[in-house]
Amino acid sequence: MNYNWNWLVFFDEAPGGITYLQTLLEGLAWTIGTATLSWILALSMGTLVGVARTTSMPWARRLGTAYVELLRNVPLLVQMFLWYFVMPELVPRSLGDAIKQIAPPWGIFIPAVLCLGFYTSSRVAEQVRAGIESLPVGQRMAATALGLEPAQVYRYVLLPSSFRIILPPLTSELLNLIKNTSVAFTIGLFELVGAARSMQEFSFQVFETFALATLFYLILNLVVVSGMRLLERRLAVPGFIGPVKAEKVTS
Repeated sequence: MNYNWNWLVFFDEAPGGITYLQTLLEGLAWTIGTATLSWILALSMGTLVGVARTTSMPWARRLGTAYVELLRNVPLLVQMFLWYFVMPELVPRSLGDAIKQIAPPWGIFIPAVLCLGFYTSSRVAEQVRAGIESLPVGQRMAATALGLEPAQVYRYVLLPSSFRIILPPLTSELLNLIKNTSVAFTIGLFELVGAARSMQEFSFQVFETFALATLFYLILNLVVVSGMRLLERRLAVPGFIGPVKAEKVTS
């Protein structure tokens, strides 16, 4: 059986009165929105938990460790189902009923953002912890000797330095988060994969559909990589990260 290629299918009308290309672009917009809000949540929570794991308070370190190990070791798909199907049943009945009454797509979008954000935060927390612990002990001691409070030591000394170190692995986590948004398709979010599945089911042009979806993912990730590399160059401190170039010795 021969496959009938049709690259002009993207300009055909899809259900809903829009073209298939617009359908994919709408899915791309939901992917970007989901990834953006999830990353804000992941970076905020991951920083707090990462800091907690490096403090001198044993209870904070234990709580941070439990948070990381729980979220990092449970499959993302399982967590997505828990947030969408189970969480409304665990909260008080009035709150659970209110959650269930949120109309799609927001009733799907919010659990997806929370799931991806908290899952990714456990991985970001490990990056933050590793970045802080990689710094020389003298930085913390010098800041304390200057009279800074523990919170000020983290805010003005440790975190700015550690974030410069962990920008490359944070880039990888952000790229993984963008790709992980496809898991939200399993609970009905109309992101890029969901839009692609919808298009191929109506048009039967499987290869063209997923070729363009793959191209969208590739372009989006390349934009993120380029942006993070630019940020890394702007925040770089000469001689702080990477080998220092030796000056040419002249006689």
